[in-house]
Amino acid sequence: MRRLEKLGLVGLGLFTGVALTIHLTAVAQKDTLATPLPVEEMRAFTDVFGRIKSDYVEPVSDKTLITQAINGMVGGLDPHSAYLDADAFKELQSSTQGEFGGLGIEVGMEDGLVKVISPIEDTPAFQAGVKSGDLIIKLDDTLVKGLSLNDAVKRMRGKPGSKILLTIIRKNEPKPLVISVTRAVIKVQSVKAKLLENGYVFVRITQFQEHTGENLASALEKLFKENKGEMKGLILDLRNDPGGLLTGAVGVSSAFLAKDALVVYTDGRTEDAKMRLTANPENYIRSSGKSDYLKGLPEAVKSVPMVVLVNGGSASASEIVAGALQDHKRAVIMGTQTFGKGSVQTILPLGNNTAVKLTTARYYTPSGRSIQAKGIVPDILVEDPSTTALENAFRLREADLDKHLINDTQAEDKGDSKKQAQVIDKPEDNKVAPAEFGSKNDYQLNQALNLLKGMQILHGK
Repeated sequence: MRRLEKLGLVGLGLFTGVALTIHLTAVAQKDTLATPLPVEEMRAFTDVFGRIKSDYVEPVSDKTLITQAINGMVGGLDPHSAYLDADAFKELQSSTQGEFGGLGIEVGMEDGLVKVISPIEDTPAFQAGVKSGDLIIKLDDTLVKGLSLNDAVKRMRGKPGSKILLTIIRKNEPKPLVISVTRAVIKVQSVKAKLLENGYVFVRITQFQEHTGENLASALEKLFKENKGEMKGLILDLRNDPGGLLTGAVGVSSAFLAKDALVVYTDGRTEDAKMRLTANPENYIRSSGKSDYLKGLPEAVKSVPMVVLVNGGSASASEIVAGALQDHKRAVIMGTQTFGKGSVQTILPLGNNTAVKLTTARYYTPSGRSIQAKGIVPDILVEDPSTTALENAFRLREADLDKHLINDTQAEDKGDSKKQAQVIDKPEDNKVAPAEFGSKNDYQLNQALNLLKGMQILHGK
């Protein structure tokens, strides 16, 4: 099979826009039928097909039946494999550019209903109050039960400026909520950065896009120049970052790691599914002949004390970055356990502008840990005081999704990983209003800043 491009996209389910875990590959002259087709099963398929054509109460086109059969065949494998029709394939391609149409939520399917993995920051759904873990039961007047995920996503798309009513079941709420969301062209700013105070940098990545690595490098160069004196600490915020392009994850990791350090490796049944990606320009620069955007970074970026913030909404590309920096002991990971999506999906174009998104590999941190259905356990556990214990208990993770892949290294773990994290107690368990990430009221951010300042004291600075 001829590999066209390493377009690793690592995220979750379908956005109303999309975040996935992907390589874009061409279907060439590969013997995909190494074993003979099961005759009896194929006969049963054709018998059912014929019965529907002849006896169903209304006429059904061949195209509709075959498309639905493909959807069922692929969608029954795991939560992330799917058949992409022309519209879904086009939206997937546009979402990696950082601009796409929709509501700005990342969703998955569970028991025939749509579950919100995470609203994307600064999007209509986020601003309307849609929350991670919400269960969408109705789209306008249409019940979600019985729709495929692709069908539900299509209904959530629409002309920018048009409205849709989402009927939502939310834990702790006595009755369903009806939320009006105005569709828009979603433009996601993937990198936000600022000086918290002199000597301390805050960088937030909301999604890994085509230019995330370049934007990170530009932001760091600017802030290191603005800072007066020595840079004392850096906080990388990956909370609620659902993933994105694998090249973006490798580029971000490479900014902070030594050249040629292993960032992530993948393993699957085919040779194309086996990769070792290191902190090397060939693994994070997609266009040949393009210069290395990390080349001009200040040397201090590689050594400045660093904390990475994560939570249950940090997934895929976020987990790759956190896992690499944790394994190389480059940063302290702080927050709560991540989502746990450690599988790779490959986009296989099929012609007629359609494709199949197929899970082809698992990815592993440099030390050989599989994140699948487990996630990254922080070095220091710091909960968000604005969430209740019940909300945390019902937080959706990869392990909660129907037909999720198992963690093939789980049996090798020794001890209870949750008990290995140090714990910083949160304030009294009174309900606190949610704080904007990066604001002065952001409790987890303040704990990260305190840790960096403590590290300065311990090092005699």
